[in-house]
Amino acid sequence: MPAAPDLLCLSRADAEQRLGEHFAARGQPAYRVGQVTEWLYEKMVSEVEDMTDLPLSERKALGAAFLIGDPLVETVSESEDGTVKHLWRLDEGEVVESVLIPAAGRLTLCISSQAGCAMGCRFCATGWSGFGRQLTTGEIVGQYRRSVTWARERDMGEVTNLVFMGMGEPLTNRKAVFPALSLLNGAYGVGARRITVSTVGVLPGIEALAARPEQFRLALSLHAPVSSLRAEIIPLEKRYPLPRLMEALERFAAKGGRRITFEYTMIRGVNDSPELVEPLAGLASRVEAFVNLIPFNPIPFVDWKPSPPERVQAFKEGLSERGVAVQVREPRGRDIDAACGQLRASRRPDLVGVGGHLGRKRPLSGSGSRSGSPGSL
Repeated sequence: MPAAPDLLCLSRADAEQRLGEHFAARGQPAYRVGQVTEWLYEKMVSEVEDMTDLPLSERKALGAAFLIGDPLVETVSESEDGTVKHLWRLDEGEVVESVLIPAAGRLTLCISSQAGCAMGCRFCATGWSGFGRQLTTGEIVGQYRRSVTWARERDMGEVTNLVFMGMGEPLTNRKAVFPALSLLNGAYGVGARRITVSTVGVLPGIEALAARPEQFRLALSLHAPVSSLRAEIIPLEKRYPLPRLMEALERFAAKGGRRITFEYTMIRGVNDSPELVEPLAGLASRVEAFVNLIPFNPIPFVDWKPSPPERVQAFKEGLSERGVAVQVREPRGRDIDAACGQLRASRRPDLVGVGGHLGRKRPLSGSGSRSGSPGSL
């Protein structure tokens, strides 16, 4: 028998149509559709049996006809600084991470778009564990639903910002990520300007995001302002070099209302030379990008260390003097392995090295995402 459709994978219009057909076939009134969608999008229940204003017979029939594919909790880790990391268990044993990061007046949720990652960035714990598979739209949306419910039940407040900065490269999973963006923005009411999609530089994905009418924001994992240096850190740079990426970012910015952020993880002796301030400022000025300076969050199998605080401060001052909006993003949740991929690797040691990176410690010649993604928000 064919598998029941997952309501979390359907657009709201498609879900309403299918629910309408289901209830019509059972001789039920049309208002049953509104009852179900309220439970689904506003109350965010994970079980059909919790839809208590439906008769028991209708709940049983609905549960047999449809799934609500929310992920299951594998582990929950809470940091002394308030950061909370969930490890979610998916079908076939895969696990992915999301992180809740509280700050003054806001609660940011960082979610994953893939189990593992195929980009191979050398600073990133997710890359060291290799690529598992693409997440479905429902698995992406499910992280949001379960995290929001968890936060509400513990009086953490409402999620105010959503960032695709967890495991995986979102723009290589556009088939699932773009419908998830539509659902999160339309069905769940998350403002487009409160949703940021991060990328290491997937040029076709940037152009596709720019073509959408919503004003989603974009974060580029830059980490080096010189193409030759960036290629040593981010392999994709060789396919989509900085000059081409900057042209795409200029087109993205020209759409209006779509802030671009440069993520710049500062690694001692790698990409923190004072000579890099000027080219970094030049790139940021071209698209009026906001720059996040992120002290490197140590990961297994890499001997790199964070840049000294005085070097980070010198970078910040140098950028500010050149008119660039910049902040230093303090690492969060280090006591719970909150950086992207760390918890998955520590809970699933069998995954480490899947991507063929284990033990590879080739030194870089100069400057160099996601090492500090959620853990440094």
